[in-house]
Amino acid sequence: MATRTAAQAREQAKVEYDAFVAACPSRRLLDRISDKWVALVLAALGGKCLEQGPGYADEPRALRYSELARLLAGVSQKMLTQTLRSLERDGLITRTVTPTVPVTVTYELTDLGLSLHEMMRALKTWAETHMDDVLANRADYDERVG
Repeated sequence: MATRTAAQAREQAKVEYDAFVAACPSRRLLDRISDKWVALVLAALGGKCLEQGPGYADEPRALRYSELARLLAGVSQKMLTQTLRSLERDGLITRTVTPTVPVTVTYELTDLGLSLHEMMRALKTWAETHMDDVLANRADYDERVG
């Protein structure tokens, strides 16, 4: 049996990523990106987050923490901070600190984040478009079962 280096083993594992396998690291990534706050942060940074009003943008742009907090109604400071840190760690967003008074911190999608944003925006649009159907199906189910 041939001996493999650690680098060769890692390269082979990349080829074999399979989220259906419990130990696969891609499963943890799926857990992270399926979080509602991740989806909404990506949508906000990617533009077209609101069709009207103060958050409207039709292309990706940098946003300050306070702008994100305002757009994401209901998100706690702790949850937004944790979400932004995890996205930065995964390379999906960048955090830029500008030495002004007070200090300005902005967040922006990376190329990797932009590629995920397209899918997340489609998912958000699907959810908004089909919400009435889902609610009707839930009511029908509850009536039959309950």
